[in-house]
Amino acid sequence: MSEREAGVATEVLQTGAGPVLRARKVLLEADGQTLGSAAERLSIGSVAGNDLVLADRSVSRFHAELLRGERGYRLRDLGSTNGTFVGGLRVNDALLEREATLTLGGATVRFSFAREQEEQPLFAATRFGTLVGQSVPMRVLFSSLERLAKTQATVLIHGESGTGKEDVARSLHEQGPRAAGPFVVVDCGSIPAELVESELFGHEKGAFTGAAGERKGAFEAAKGGTLFLDEVGELPLAVQPRLLRALEARQVKRVGADAYRPVDARILAATHRDLREAVNRGQFREDLYYRLAVATVHVPALREHLDDLPLLLEALWGRATTELGLPQRPYAPPGPQTLRELQRLPWEGNVRELRNFVERSLALAGDLEPVVPAAAPAPGPPVDTATLSYGEARDAVVERFERDFLADRLARAGGNVSRMAREARMDRAYAIKLLHRHKLK
Repeated sequence: MSEREAGVATEVLQTGAGPVLRARKVLLEADGQTLGSAAERLSIGSVAGNDLVLADRSVSRFHAELLRGERGYRLRDLGSTNGTFVGGLRVNDALLEREATLTLGGATVRFSFAREQEEQPLFAATRFGTLVGQSVPMRVLFSSLERLAKTQATVLIHGESGTGKEDVARSLHEQGPRAAGPFVVVDCGSIPAELVESELFGHEKGAFTGAAGERKGAFEAAKGGTLFLDEVGELPLAVQPRLLRALEARQVKRVGADAYRPVDARILAATHRDLREAVNRGQFREDLYYRLAVATVHVPALREHLDDLPLLLEALWGRATTELGLPQRPYAPPGPQTLRELQRLPWEGNVRELRNFVERSLALAGDLEPVVPAAAPAPGPPVDTATLSYGEARDAVVERFERDFLADRLARAGGNVSRMAREARMDRAYAIKLLHRHKLK
């Protein structure tokens, strides 16, 4: 096999119908079945809905997935029970650049590259709704969004925190047949567990302590429009059956009510978690996952499309100028050195972190300075415990540790407290309390 045949050769071609992405097919062979595809993502597991379904009982429901890249496919384990192996070595994330034998539980899958190629149309413009991008990952995303916007299909939007999942949902709404209706957002990760049902379905007067009057839920408020369930993976397991019923029956019942009310809203959902892994762990209902993932789109991390930085900076400049209440001024593109410095940054907070950088630059300097965004404060000097009692020394060390830990994690999360709390495995309310105590913003 030649060097070219060893990997997935992808290239962008201009055709009479517009730009297309050409990618080579891969072959997956197992249990007497062969799957040939050049799809961006291929999932393997034991339940229907996977691209390759394996009958072996040791295979998890959603066991592993393959992600197409420029030189090969990333093989990623989805938190399976019995593991994913390549050549006898257990892997969580591995790059397959040539043929290989995969072991998933007790099943064997033969992976290889075919000579055939598939072509995928790319979005010709650099904007879709409020989204901007000229890179291949974004134009692939825009092509999918263009098709989905014309439908009423439920869409599950997946991407890291800060990638702009709400912008994707809003663009789907504004480019679709329900654009004239309301766009209602429910942040499932920020609602106290005891109030989730009331937020989604509404409640009647006296339904619970504090319910002084009746209240419409989000499903009713989105009548004629779109309901966006942000961070749907954070929904308590006990509430998930009621959400599933609302989606399937297209009707809801307020807390404390006897009668059901019809639902007339398109449902879009988003999550930074991989819900297939949550299904494997028993933390998310499989049937609800299927109901939400009628169609799925993946929003790439900023580090995967850094070529879009010039477009993003210009778009965020105009938005930030308005939001900060500053006089409109011509956009001055960053110089080559500044752009190179920005492209070298990790952007762990993704587009949200980039937006913070633009706003900070506008507010402090008036132009785009090559400043490292979201830099964590330097740790303070060691605590001198020589003259302190045991209790005093312990409290002082804990105080310093808390401040340095919180400052670092908040910076890594791009200033997003909810993300910081999730990644640090802290209760969000307790994290906010500590941030106030240590005067961290």
